[in-house]
Amino acid sequence: MTRFLLTTALCAAAPLAALAQDKPEALQVGMTTFLTGSASVFGVPARDAMDMMVAELNEAGGINGVPVRMTYIDEGAGAEALTSEFRRVAGQAEVMMAGISSGNCQTLAPLAEDLQVPNLMWDCGTQRIFEEAEYDYVFRTQANATAEMMAAVVYLLQTKPDFQTIAVVNQDYAWGRDSWDIFSNALRVMKPDVEIVGEFFPKFGAPDFSAEISRLQALQPDVILSTSWGGDLDTFVQQAFQRGLMNSSTFVLPLAESSLQRLGSSLPAGHIVGARGDHYFLHPERRDDADFQAFVTGFQEKTGSIPIYSVFHAAQALEAMKAAYEKAIADNGVDWPTEDQLLAAFEGLEFQAFGRPITLREDNQGVEAQLMGTSVQTGDYPFATLENIVIYDGAQLLPPVGEVSLEWIGGLDASYLDGVQSDSFEN
Repeated sequence: MTRFLLTTALCAAAPLAALAQDKPEALQVGMTTFLTGSASVFGVPARDAMDMMVAELNEAGGINGVPVRMTYIDEGAGAEALTSEFRRVAGQAEVMMAGISSGNCQTLAPLAEDLQVPNLMWDCGTQRIFEEAEYDYVFRTQANATAEMMAAVVYLLQTKPDFQTIAVVNQDYAWGRDSWDIFSNALRVMKPDVEIVGEFFPKFGAPDFSAEISRLQALQPDVILSTSWGGDLDTFVQQAFQRGLMNSSTFVLPLAESSLQRLGSSLPAGHIVGARGDHYFLHPERRDDADFQAFVTGFQEKTGSIPIYSVFHAAQALEAMKAAYEKAIADNGVDWPTEDQLLAAFEGLEFQAFGRPITLREDNQGVEAQLMGTSVQTGDYPFATLENIVIYDGAQLLPPVGEVSLEWIGGLDASYLDGVQSDSFEN
């Protein structure tokens, strides 16, 4: 009888034991970012911010007493080396964060799913990830190209509705092509009379844009769009400024928040700047908050630079991971969650870093507000800042779950402009 009772007790306890997991000595996290090449101006600040934030988190006790340990993988090493390193690090990590490049994300997202390791797409923009496949292990902790381009189109049409011609200069890879497809299709349905007079796609990492600038000077478009980023964007804007092109056309630069400090006086007043989310070191709603001020000041003291959107995206990924672990621990009454409990906690997760709150939709896509503004040289800083800032509601800039961006955009018209919720700030 005693043996029967003992066996019964063990069987009853088994399901509970299966749900319990011992705390690890450390939470191992792998993160891909550009540490070399022209895109390192974007990737290195994100790494530096992550180091700073993780150190502060660990000093405060980590996640339920577990410290976070970061391992970084260089996206600039090339596709083969990146994939190999991702596999190696993922074999030792509980969570991966990948990556920056849209092309890399299209490779690493399905790889993470195959390896069954939770992966937070912390920065890459391609909308294709969740529109072309379903994932259980992959989550995006910021918006995608659709929301970012829709915000730029809406801001352009609201602030400069009378333009008639436009040209584009984008990097020749997935991001440059996809972002232009979104932008141009949205423009066609909301302003069908606009004329596209030039489409230029120089190679990624191009050092010279003389040929494109000469053609643009001949075409004289009212608006020039470039969704380029990092060193490519810096080089293009600097050369366009030197050649006087910025005096005759309005530039729309949806990713230029990350280049403001590096461009200095090369970005004159009157051009449209986006922030890939509501990321800005003078965020009109957050700049007076103590935590925001401490973060910006701490980053400047550590690096000598203002935080840019890659930095804020890194903060969002860390906060999302922390929030998911804390939610899984609380929901299940455990000291440390199982992988299944962690994955369940990411579903519908709400979290906040240094912008407005973010929610993960049922397709694992982050819903993030979008900040747009116009460049101005005030003299307060040795680089352009933003005025006429507008922050758009992120949910209205994305297609409904299950719909493809370009098909959704094709069903819009000019009335869409009136329905997008936003808040305006003079400076």
